[in-house]
Amino acid sequence: MKVVAINSSPHMDKGNTSVILNPFLDGMKEAGAEVEIFYTKKLKIKPCQGEFNCWLKTPGECFQKDDMEWLRPKMAEADVLVLATPLYVDGMTGPMKNLLDRIIPIALPFFEMRDGHIRHPGRGHAHISKTVLVSNCGFWEKDNFDALLVHMKAICKNTYSEFAGALLRPHGPALKPMLEIGGLVEDVIEAAREAGRQLVRDGRMSEETLNTVSRDLMPMEDYFKAANQSFQQRLEASEKK
Repeated sequence: MKVVAINSSPHMDKGNTSVILNPFLDGMKEAGAEVEIFYTKKLKIKPCQGEFNCWLKTPGECFQKDDMEWLRPKMAEADVLVLATPLYVDGMTGPMKNLLDRIIPIALPFFEMRDGHIRHPGRGHAHISKTVLVSNCGFWEKDNFDALLVHMKAICKNTYSEFAGALLRPHGPALKPMLEIGGLVEDVIEAAREAGRQLVRDGRMSEETLNTVSRDLMPMEDYFKAANQSFQQRLEASEKK
């Protein structure tokens, strides 16, 4: 099984998103998957220009010569595509959206009816894959991911990809410092790893496992106070400089 993971956090493997993403990918490797990970911060990807050359003049090929030339085929051929992003203004990061805008060449310009809805058919070289979302946010409530989930499921419908589920981590900034204490949140990390094993081994992730990834880390009132206190301290330190 080939897995392509894309992490759009500007902090790459040092960010809060990677705290969940990395054990998830480790679990997939343990189950026998071949995993490649890419960071949008290291990629040179220009915005889509909307001129449709990839449909009309050079079918299947974008006129822009950048890292999408080699990344797009990898994405199209992956058995599992993992899209990891922190939540930015109720959605994915700009670099992640920019990257997804550039996958248009894998589709044909014509319309077809699929499940009672007009869509674009895919080109012959692209096959149906599974897509997984991994995301974290600073807000306490899990429902802050709702808009991103709707968007991701719509993208999957348009790309003939099965939405295989999401590893969501609300009040994500609390996870890393709690790991340093030990004995508090190890079950969350193990659940992320187990989700990876399950997806490779069983083709699906259990709801129980995903719920553990998203479980409350502390009472909302405690997180609320701790977050405000942390920002206040950082503001005061910045003012002293």
